[in-house]
Amino acid sequence: MKIALYQMHVIPGKPEENIQKIDQWFDQLDEDIDIAVLPEMWNTSYRLKDLNELADNDGEVILPFLQKKAKALKKHIVAGSIAYKKDQEIYNRAIVINKEGSCINTYDKAHLVPMLNEHHYLTSGEKKPTVYKLDEVDMGTIICYDLRFPELSRSLALEDAKVIFVPAQWPKSRIDHWKALLRARAIENQVYVIACNSVGFCDENEFGGNSLVYGPDGTLMDSLYYEEDTLIVEIDFETQEQIREAIPIFNSLRTDLY
Repeated sequence: MKIALYQMHVIPGKPEENIQKIDQWFDQLDEDIDIAVLPEMWNTSYRLKDLNELADNDGEVILPFLQKKAKALKKHIVAGSIAYKKDQEIYNRAIVINKEGSCINTYDKAHLVPMLNEHHYLTSGEKKPTVYKLDEVDMGTIICYDLRFPELSRSLALEDAKVIFVPAQWPKSRIDHWKALLRARAIENQVYVIACNSVGFCDENEFGGNSLVYGPDGTLMDSLYYEEDTLIVEIDFETQEQIREAIPIFNSLRTDLY
């Protein structure tokens, strides 16, 4: 399975321009790419005070765009997350579109970042992320700060997720945490962790790039650095099964204790 990640410089507060950038990126992807992955809040970046005007109202602009694009390109889209407005509430919503153009999964970010006062502008999700299938493989998505809460990733692994996507706008100042936490989530759950971060600035916030893929044994398969770029990686589920057979952690769980 071949996957492309767009380490994007999101233009703050310019949803139309960001849609144009992504549209052009989609059209440049090779035909053999199976899944295209986008970062967090790619329509608005972190212009939190302006989200009431900027957020996509009930997905009426972005969902049709993604569905049409996925169907035309015959590619699945793990569409990162967007600022999504619904009934006067604004969510940081992850979206997954399959290659037939159907929206098969959404998830509203459960953990809001206190350091950015996200809770003043966004409504936290009330449901945990759920597993979905792309090409018959179980996968899941968490969003950025969710990475610091290992219970969320473990809940997906216990539903037999083989891949966990992590769209983010993770700050450059804490990029060491980003890499350490992603690797830990991969090792402890024996999953592929596919992490798509953004780059550039939103006001005083600088994002740290380093989009990367860790294998289910914690091996770094490939990584970008601090510039806008595309990362392409191929993952192998036979290798994953061998890793799980060699160290059968899920057979050793003590559900009677924890």
